[in-house]
Amino acid sequence: MTSTRERCVEPTPRILPATRVTVPIEALRSAARGLKGIAVQTPLLDIPMLANRLQVPVAAKCEHLQPIGAFKIRGAYTAVSRISEEERGRGVITYSSGNHGQAVALAARLLGTKAVVVMPERAPAIKVDGVRRQGGEVIFAGNSSAERYQRAKALAEERGLVMVPPFESLDVIAGQGTCGLEILEARPAVETILVPVGGGGLIAGIAAAVAAVKPSVRVIGVEPASAPRLARALDAGAPVKMELARSLADGLLALSIGELPFAVLSGVVREAVQVSEDEIATAVRFLYQELKLVTEPSGAVTTAALLAGHVQPTGSTVVVVSGGNVEPELFNHLVTTSTSSGRALRQA
Repeated sequence: MTSTRERCVEPTPRILPATRVTVPIEALRSAARGLKGIAVQTPLLDIPMLANRLQVPVAAKCEHLQPIGAFKIRGAYTAVSRISEEERGRGVITYSSGNHGQAVALAARLLGTKAVVVMPERAPAIKVDGVRRQGGEVIFAGNSSAERYQRAKALAEERGLVMVPPFESLDVIAGQGTCGLEILEARPAVETILVPVGGGGLIAGIAAAVAAVKPSVRVIGVEPASAPRLARALDAGAPVKMELARSLADGLLALSIGELPFAVLSGVVREAVQVSEDEIATAVRFLYQELKLVTEPSGAVTTAALLAGHVQPTGSTVVVVSGGNVEPELFNHLVTTSTSSGRALRQA
């Protein structure tokens, strides 16, 4: 039975019925060239314990090692760098639960402009501080992505700022797609890639890379059980707006998959699996104990899906570890306590 928290509210309008958007391989390669010296070509780290259990090679794509501690720098810098100099001079604005905001603030600083980031009132302090360290101005607005968007839109009009959305942008998607190119180049035998899903920018970018380079790769979205946005969209054939959810994976709580990301990933991504709060907590602890990786819960959901047996890969597999911006107190709690703490932490 669908819980109240998961109840669908309304379907968002399609861009066009049954329309797919293709991101050309040259757009991804152009983004990769533009990111040289900005983003890190993060390592693929083998996970022997999972490989032994599943009897297939398993590796983590360590995007938590990026500047600002998350993959978001790829899309944010790509988008900000492609804004005209005249527009960029006015400053940029975005709405973000944290990591995209930090990435936009860093991109703005590197490109000599100012950034305003609208964040949720309960945003983790480590992410708020990260935006401010990069010189970004933080403004708080509610706790849903819709509230942040409306506030950012009003501020953009009021101050003449240029909007840099977290996922509804082909430039952002192309930037995130460079992560997929790196996986395919480093592991040409890869058969399955698991990707965390919030608004869908990362999985859309990776899907674009797979479609262009190796269409046989199975791309699977992983999301919190309380926020099955991709699963609902795949079932409906279009993004579906849902009620605000709560989860340890605070970076994966968009109200729906973005329309543009969904148009890019459609036909490439056919599966979405959900992980519980306890499974997410277990994965954070596992990655620390097995590989000494400090990851945020949002970045650990892909590992959680394998650990919990929600995905049974048949060949070389990569889990994208998307970020590592986690409050020290929460991280210490997760790596030192039992999984039974997961539900309590989600509701804290």
